Amino acid sequence: MKTYEETLSWIHSRKKFGSRPGLIRVNALLSKLGNPQNKVKSVHISGTNGKGSTVTFLRCLLEKQALQVGTFTSPYVEIFNERISINGVPISNDDLIFWSNKIRPLVAEVDSQEETNGITEFEILTALMFDYFAEKKVDIMIIEVGIGGLLDSTNVITPIISGIVTVGFDHMDILGNSLAKIAYQKAGIIKEKVPVVVGDVDDEAREVIVKEASKKNSPVYIQHQAFESQHVQTLSTWGERFSFKNEVWPKETYQIPMLGQHQVDNASVALQLFCIISQVLQLHSSKKERQEALNQAFWPGRMEKISEEPLIILDGAHNEPAIKCLVSNLKKEFKGQKVNTIFAGLKTKNLNNMLSELTTVPDIHVVLSTFDYPNAADQSNYEALPLEKNFVYYQDWRQALHDFLQQESGEEIILITGSLYFISEVKKEIRELQKAHEE
Repeated sequence: MKTYEETLSWIHSRKKFGSRPGLIRVNALLSKLGNPQNKVKSVHISGTNGKGSTVTFLRCLLEKQALQVGTFTSPYVEIFNERISINGVPISNDDLIFWSNKIRPLVAEVDSQEETNGITEFEILTALMFDYFAEKKVDIMIIEVGIGGLLDSTNVITPIISGIVTVGFDHMDILGNSLAKIAYQKAGIIKEKVPVVVGDVDDEAREVIVKEASKKNSPVYIQHQAFESQHVQTLSTWGERFSFKNEVWPKETYQIPMLGQHQVDNASVALQLFCIISQVLQLHSSKKERQEALNQAFWPGRMEKISEEPLIILDGAHNEPAIKCLVSNLKKEFKGQKVNTIFAGLKTKNLNNMLSELTTVPDIHVVLSTFDYPNAADQSNYEALPLEKNFVYYQDWRQALHDFLQQESGEEIILITGSLYFISEVKKEIRELQKAHEE
């Protein structure tokens, strides 16, 4: 493969195998690469929502200590390469081509064996990422779980610490139909005697996680027990101020440039993770340095303001728990304002529940649309739902945005939400429009 396009085409050609939980294939591939996953210190992050933001907060905290920090996240929002980054800089096209060419013949070898054939796109990316970080000699890598934890292809590492940010209903066809079953899968990343930080989760999920940690003799640090955070105020400059304390740091006030109570929780989990990592790696940070690090944190597509006048917000509320967070934010932060909303989701999600939740926001006007993705819901999918109210459907979300902009009076908000793949498409298109306008 000589070009970036050829390389992406090869990687995406593996999509047809879909999600296939289990570690046998990725372990076979990693073995052929010399097990690079064991050559770099790692942090493993699981959770239904909030993983990406937590990874970003933690990356910034570690970077402030002059460390080279590799991150593995999904899905991407603007470019494919961002899934594999060092200090926030995505893998270059040339490096992606080089590492794909390196791994391709090994994939063919793994495919040639009956018990390991059909290695997936995510497994290939996982192995490529570990080898890339090992060769680049990063100081530490923060690895975000793809789906679940126990059988996810990232679960081949023994990290210095694990984090479980949230537990909610998503991917139930793979993870199970109860919080306890989903929590069990997420707790699968806990390793023997490796500490685990747990965010604000329900009692049912917490019990499962604590039980699994106990079996592994792993210290558990639970939000509201081992560490505490409290929302102080929403900032006029778009962000939140909150207090944080644990057994090492007395009560301190921080602020973050991301909006929402859930981002306060994500930042708190990151601070607790960083506190324990600092003890393990003998890092020394001041409160000032921690605040400066948090100021640098940005995660695209999560309550992201892309225009001030008119106020346009992108939020990848791609499942029920994420929609509930979004609704909570809208009711709190934009009380009394009309919210014109374009929603496009995946037909594999519980769209009925998501839309029912969204319409609990006072003075919200929701239109439905679709986008260019294999599982994107279309008009027939929406019409088949037992929705209590009728929604206007636009085949082209661009037309919906145009109509909202034409009606805009300065008092309203335009919200674009739903699948993260939808947000990615919107963001890319708006970026191109802005670029064309500047030229």
